[in-house]
Amino acid sequence: MLKDLVEYLAKALVDNPEEVKVTEVEGESATILELSVAKADLGKVIGRQGKTARAMRTILGASSAKLGKKTILEIVE
Repeated sequence: MLKDLVEYLAKALVDNPEEVKVTEVEGESATILELSVAKADLGKVIGRQGKTARAMRTILGASSAKLGKKTILEIVE
């Protein structure tokens, strides 16, 4: 569910939504979501001074806390 949320948000931001990929990695204490987008769209996902990425992490943190999980978003180049 959280993977779908990140994918939905990223696809809404980028010019090439078909290149958005979210990989879920289960860890011992947390789940890591790796977001991969086209090189040209990397700036749009990160935003000025990282504001867009921070907003996505905030939404993800609130959603995962509601589910009783810890989830980390990593943006992969």
